[in-house]
Amino acid sequence: METTQNKSTRTDWLLTLVSLVATILLLIFVPAFFWVGLPFVLTYLVKALDSM
Repeated sequence: METTQNKSTRTDWLLTLVSLVATILLLIFVPAFFWVGLPFVLTYLVKALDSM
């Protein structure tokens, strides 16, 4: 059971970082739409911190 929780947390952190990079790229190249990536960053950050 512990490995499943560990894998889930690792996946959540990976998705947080990927969505953060995507949001930063949106901010650089299409500043008007950077907010599209914010819900993904914040959702996966909360899941990675195990607050949800």
